[in-house]
Amino acid sequence: MNIISYNVNGLRSALSKGLLDWVREAQPDVLCVQEIKAGREPLDVSGFTELGYTAYLHPAQKPGYSGVATFSKIAPTAVAEGCGTELYDMEGRVLRLDFDDLSVLNVYMPSGTSGAERQAFKVEWLHFFRDYVRQLRAEGRRLIIGGDFNCCQTAIDLHNPKANQNSPGYTPEERQWFQDFLADGFTDSFRHHHGDAPGHYSWWSYRAGSRARNVGWRLDHLLVDSALVPRVAAAGILPDVVHSDHCPVWVSV
Repeated sequence: MNIISYNVNGLRSALSKGLLDWVREAQPDVLCVQEIKAGREPLDVSGFTELGYTAYLHPAQKPGYSGVATFSKIAPTAVAEGCGTELYDMEGRVLRLDFDDLSVLNVYMPSGTSGAERQAFKVEWLHFFRDYVRQLRAEGRRLIIGGDFNCCQTAIDLHNPKANQNSPGYTPEERQWFQDFLADGFTDSFRHHHGDAPGHYSWWSYRAGSRARNVGWRLDHLLVDSALVPRVAAAGILPDVVHSDHCPVWVSV
């Protein structure tokens, strides 16, 4: 199963920039996209259907904001929209597809960059999400979690860690959360295959030519249940794919 996660920063926008042509070439079995930004009118996903995908969408209630969608060529045994908590489900944060021997959990985490109130919301979400995932695992689900975590793990995951010690996405509390979350029984598929190699990012600001200079952050992750790690054949980042300020990340299991 080839799984790709991609924050498209607006599905309509990404489609206008050739997203479907790239999907046709990449041929993922499961494509998890975040920040779909659905409007008041339903998103047109007919292009994905023509490529053999079934679309599962969990948009935010607020038009033009947040939301996740998963496109799958493999029929799931079950689909769960949201996490069962209205506070988060109204923002379209989580979508799970269950397959025979694993579940793919698509997640778009809050960024916290708009101010202290949203950063506090983000921290509350992080602790909620850890407990939510623990419950899923207690039910026997073996998870692959893909999405925009809006968090870096360590100093090698962003270009300028010293200047961003307390910036949303790299605060001490977020870094500790990430380490604790991995310790619960997850493996970062990218680091599993690429070690501590620096300079690999998945998001770049639109300002000051950041992408061309590779001044970025690795915010997008595919975390694999440790029980599934022996099945991980490869993983990577696709920085040359440009439909968004993010780029896709992928894993093959």
